[in-house]
Amino acid sequence: MAKYLLKTCCACGSLRTGTIIAGVAAIILSILGIIVVLAVRVDLKTIVFDWLPKWAVHLIIVLNLVMTIILSILMVIGVAKRNWYLMIPWVVLGGMLAVGLLVSILINSIKFYIDGDNLNGTLWLVLGLLSLVVYCYMWYVSFSFFSNLREESDKGKYSRDPFRRQRI
Repeated sequence: MAKYLLKTCCACGSLRTGTIIAGVAAIILSILGIIVVLAVRVDLKTIVFDWLPKWAVHLIIVLNLVMTIILSILMVIGVAKRNWYLMIPWVVLGGMLAVGLLVSILINSIKFYIDGDNLNGTLWLVLGLLSLVVYCYMWYVSFSFFSNLREESDKGKYSRDPFRRQRI
């Protein structure tokens, strides 16, 4: 078992509940993101492929959000069935998205500072880092529950807790 796993979510809820909340929040935020991308005229740009046309950038973002919805549904099902295999893609995706979020926050805030817009640069930095902290905490809650499930499945049939044994 990992040394520094969480025991509860927000000091009062179970890891299972926190993981379900993280999965449902990811689904809701992804659906809202798809609506915003398709309904609002937003000038979205990519960091690496800045030569792509606007429709291609929108398509990439929508596909990314659809994949997030699918992986979040898998995770919620994995939590409900206590199947850690279904949680693996979401745990991996969450780690990669945290790094991507950090890079995006830094690039946007630096761009605002370079353009002389100190207020927006500071807002991006402060609010972005706060959202990153909340995101990383919820990912860590999900990772702790994932690790607990994985450790529980590695135990033999009769070494599990009595209330976790399947009855025949």
